[in-house]
Amino acid sequence: MTPEPFSPAGTDHSMAAPPPGCPAHGVGPGGLRRLYGPGAEDLGAVYEELRSEHGAVAPALLHEDVPIWVVLGHSENMHMVRTPTHFCRDPRQWSALEDGTIKPDHPLMPIVAWQPICCHAEGDEHRRLRAAVTSAMSTINHRGIRRYINRATQDLVNKFCEKGRADLVSQFAEHLPMAVMCEILGMPEEYNDEIVHAARDLLKGTETSIASNAYIMDALMRLTVRRRAEPKDDFTSHLINHPAGLDDDEIGQHLRVIMITSYEATANLLANVLRVVLTDPGFRARLNGGQMTVPQAVEQALWDEPPFSTMLGYFAKQDTELGGQRIRKGDGLLMGIAPGNVDPRVRPDLKANMQGNRSHLAFSGGPHECPGQDIGRAIADVGVDALLNRLPDVQLACEEDELRWRASIMNRHLVELPVKFDPKPQQDVMQWSSSNPMPRQHPTDWQVSMQQQPTAQEPTVPMPTALTEPAGRPGVFRRLLRWWRGD
Repeated sequence: MTPEPFSPAGTDHSMAAPPPGCPAHGVGPGGLRRLYGPGAEDLGAVYEELRSEHGAVAPALLHEDVPIWVVLGHSENMHMVRTPTHFCRDPRQWSALEDGTIKPDHPLMPIVAWQPICCHAEGDEHRRLRAAVTSAMSTINHRGIRRYINRATQDLVNKFCEKGRADLVSQFAEHLPMAVMCEILGMPEEYNDEIVHAARDLLKGTETSIASNAYIMDALMRLTVRRRAEPKDDFTSHLINHPAGLDDDEIGQHLRVIMITSYEATANLLANVLRVVLTDPGFRARLNGGQMTVPQAVEQALWDEPPFSTMLGYFAKQDTELGGQRIRKGDGLLMGIAPGNVDPRVRPDLKANMQGNRSHLAFSGGPHECPGQDIGRAIADVGVDALLNRLPDVQLACEEDELRWRASIMNRHLVELPVKFDPKPQQDVMQWSSSNPMPRQHPTDWQVSMQQQPTAQEPTVPMPTALTEPAGRPGVFRRLLRWWRGD
């Protein structure tokens, strides 16, 4: 049975929400499920309930009971992001913003407010802004930044290696991406605990999110002013000097999007990969035994626990249909990354190894596919590899079911990942980096293709079938055979 058409105009806001403790708690006006507050602690379960009730596209409520469509199907999400004639990311098209349903102090305003960035642009304006970002990305020295990731990892490990215990979330995963992003943008002096906290708080949709956003923007606008006056060989300078001629506001807002999305996505990705390594013996054995590379482990985590569980938002440019639902012009849609990744039509067996398959939704797709995804992959690849090389005996220091998560509409992330290991001495970071300049290299990691990359295999040398050791020549052919085999 197809549910009744849903739209902001058709929602019955006069219905009172059920009292706390009621079995229907979590249900809001019009009988729609809330994606926040009591009853929405496990959004993964909520999405599956919505899938069973409505199918691939379901009506729901955001904070303060703002109506939204949740796109749960993998193919429906891909259709939405790849059809700019029907769906866009310009929030000015959203009826809830246009009619004042979403107030200026709404907790999600830092995420949904229109900004002069390529994510919110279309047509020629999108191409102009996106070209500047892509061009600046192309100037990043990927070998140099991987070396920096390596050094930053060693520096972070040095801070806790002698203690034999650590929290790999607060002491590693939350810091490594910000250190790298500050280096890439050209503001290493801004890297500290305060900017890490602000970046994590900004996306939570809490009362402090707006203040955290202001803190980040102040740092980025000061950087913009400095680099316009004194350009250097960094991402910000290349973005400023691009022929597209971005003004200071456009520069600052693009720096914000790149910093926050790259930071948050990579912090969560690092924590998720390390959690699986520490809690799944089979996963760790495949990694240690060479049956799985670190990049493949990263892609598996992007399927199972994507850094962003949803993306807000897409907006209907005209009346249309998606997943059997009638979508009206001006309706908002939530890209369901996590529910799309577990769509049973795509992954009937959630325990199956995806073998490096990159068709997950973690980095979106279409015209607005994440331009910084290769930075995140490089940080996760090098960071995990370097940490495990330094702490090969690292183990989880609690029971797996004791791990705690913090969830929001945008994502869920580990609160902490306590580990233990035999105490290790500190290492000279620069000396370590020069003697071990790079962790394992994976040539396709930096430049991403949307097609699955085949796993490279060692070329096999054909063995001679008639190589025997004649009498009278003892030892010569035996040595030759050993040499041929690599013994």
